Amino acid sequence: MKRTVARELAVHMVYAMGFAGRDAKETLADHLTKEQFACFLPDETQEAQEEGFLEERSGIYQEFPDKRQEEYIRSVVTGVFEHYAELDEYISRYAIGWNFHRIPKVAAAIMRVAMYEILYRSDIPNAAAINDAVELSKSYEDEELSKFINGILGSFVRGEQIPEKDLLEIDDADSAGL
Repeated sequence: MKRTVARELAVHMVYAMGFAGRDAKETLADHLTKEQFACFLPDETQEAQEEGFLEERSGIYQEFPDKRQEEYIRSVVTGVFEHYAELDEYISRYAIGWNFHRIPKVAAAIMRVAMYEILYRSDIPNAAAINDAVELSKSYEDEELSKFINGILGSFVRGEQIPEKDLLEIDDADSAGL
C-alpha cells in the first residue's frame, strides 16, 4: 500500500470523526480493522454488479495496511483529533471570504490531514502534503474546490512561514524503515 492510499484512508476516518462526534480511538477501533476492510471487498452478486458497487466498494479497501502504514494512519487520525480546533482555526483564517461551515466536510477533512502533516510530520515534505491533498480532492470535489484547497494550503504554509523539511533527512528516515 502506498502512502497516498494510507492518506486517503486517514481522510476517510477524519471525515467519519466529523460526523459521528467520536474521538480518534473509537473511530480507529471501528474503521481500521480487517473485518471492516472485508466489508468493502467486491460483492460478486449480479445485483451488486448492476448497481455499480463492485468498483466503488473495492478501491482503497482492497488491502489492509501493513504495520508501517497502519502506524501512519493511527498517528494522523489521532493527531488531527488532538489538534482539531487548531487546524480548523487555520482553515478559517486562510479561507478568506468563506464561512468555515460552508466548506464541504470532505474538503475540510482533506485540509485537516494536510495541515497536520505539514505542522507535525517531519517525514512528509510540505509540497507532498499539499500536492496529495489537491489530487485527493479531485476524486471527491470539483476542480474549483481543488483550486480552493490548493490556495488555502499554499497560503497557510506561506502565511505561517512554515519551512520546508530537509529532504535528505526524510530520505534517510525512509531508507531506515521509519
